[in-house]
Amino acid sequence: MKNLTQITLIFLLILGNVYAQQEKGIIGSNNWLYNWTEFKPSQKQYDEPTQILAGNIDKDTKLLKRETYMLLGSVFVTNNATLTIEPGTVIIGDFSSKASLTITKGAKIIADGLETDPIIFTSNRGIKRSGDWGGLIILGDAPTNKFGNGSVASFYSDLPQSSYSSTNYGGENVEGNSGILRYVRIEFAGKRIKNDDYFNGLLLACVGNKTILENIMVSYSAGNSFEAWGGDICLNKLVSYRSNSNDFKFNYGVQCKMDNSLAIRSPYVSSSTAARCLQVASYNNREEVDFAKKGTLVNANNLTFLNDSENLKSDIEKGLVKEAVYIGQNAKLDMNKSVISGFNPAVILESTININQESLEKIKFANMYFNNCKGNIFVENDSNNEDLENWYGNSAFFNVYSKSNNAETFIDFSNEKRPDFRLRINKIIASKDAVYAKEDLGIKD
Repeated sequence: MKNLTQITLIFLLILGNVYAQQEKGIIGSNNWLYNWTEFKPSQKQYDEPTQILAGNIDKDTKLLKRETYMLLGSVFVTNNATLTIEPGTVIIGDFSSKASLTITKGAKIIADGLETDPIIFTSNRGIKRSGDWGGLIILGDAPTNKFGNGSVASFYSDLPQSSYSSTNYGGENVEGNSGILRYVRIEFAGKRIKNDDYFNGLLLACVGNKTILENIMVSYSAGNSFEAWGGDICLNKLVSYRSNSNDFKFNYGVQCKMDNSLAIRSPYVSSSTAARCLQVASYNNREEVDFAKKGTLVNANNLTFLNDSENLKSDIEKGLVKEAVYIGQNAKLDMNKSVISGFNPAVILESTININQESLEKIKFANMYFNNCKGNIFVENDSNNEDLENWYGNSAFFNVYSKSNNAETFIDFSNEKRPDFRLRINKIIASKDAVYAKEDLGIKD
C-alpha cells in the first residue's frame, strides 16, 4: 500500500502576462472545474433508488431530481422518444445486470445539468470500482467511413431479437441532433463484455454536430472514457480522470473539434495494453472501411494531458508509463496550444505511416508544451526519431520542450497520510478561484 495519496486538481495558470506557457493547456477566465467535477467519487454517497429504469423507454420521459433512479440491464430510449433529465438527478447503474443506457438512432437525451447541480451516473456498489456497470451510448445518423452502417449489438448479453434494430447507427445526416449532455458526470463505468472488450464511459456512434457535448467528466472507467465512431461532433470542457483504458479515442471517420479538455492518467490503474490519453485512428481493419469516404480528422486545441506518477523515472523503468498520443494510418490530427506532461514518449505514430512531408502535413503539432517526457515524437518500434525531431522542432511550429516539474505549470495540491505532513501548495494564482481546491479538500488555513 502506498503512503502517498495524491489528489491533483489541475487548472492551468491563466494570467497571460506572467508565464509564457499559460496560453497552452486548459484555459478560462474562471475555473471551469469548480463545483461540478468530483475527483474522489468513491467517497460520495447517494440516496437509495426510488425508481427503476428497465427495458425500452419508447415515449417522452422526464427524470426528476427528487428521485434516485436505478438502471437495470440494457435500457434503450427508442421510437424517437426524448429522455429529459433534471439537473441534480442521480442515475445508478446496477452491477449484477451490467446496466447501460443507450439512446437509439432518432431518439434524444436532454441531460442539461448545471455547474452547481450536475447530473450523475454512478455505481450501485458499496465499494465502487472501475467497470461496475456498462455506460452511456448515443447512436446517431451521421456518416461513418465503414461499408454500410454499424451496430453495437455485441455490447449486450442476451439481447432479444426484437431489440437488434435499436443497436444500429449511421447515416448521412451530418447535422444530426441527439440532444444535450452538459454538466454530466459518469463514474465507474466500462463493464467488461467479453475477453478484452469493454463498455466505454461515453460512446458516441455517428452523432451529428447539432448535439451539444460539453462539461462532461468520466472518471474511473474500465473501458475508454470517451470514444467516437464516425459522426461530426464538437467537444468542449471534457475531463477524463484515472481511466483504465484510453481517455479519448476516435475512429471510423469521425470529424471532431475538441477544445479545452483535460486527461489525468495514473500509471497504477492503467491497463497494461497500450492505454493512452488520445488515440486517433481511421479503422481497426482496412477491409471494413470505404477509402472513398472521409477518414478520421481531429482538431484539438488547449488540451492538457498529465501523467500523475509518484516517481516518474521509476514508473517508466517498470514499464507503467506509455505514450500519451497514438496516431494511426490514414488519420489526421491537428493539435495546437496543448500540454503533454510525463509520458514515455509523448507521441507515437503507427509503424505503417511513411515519414514524409505528405504524411506529416496531416499530423500537426504546433504551439505545444512537451514537458517531462522520455522522448517526444516517434514512429512505433523505431527508436530513431531524428527526422521527426527536426520536423516538429522547427521554430515555425513554436513547440516547447521542457523538463520542468509539474508545479511550474499547474496548480498542484498534494496530501500525504502521515502525522508529520503539512499541506504543500506548490502554486497559487492571484485569482479568486484559486482557493476552491483547499475548500474541496477540507483544508483550513
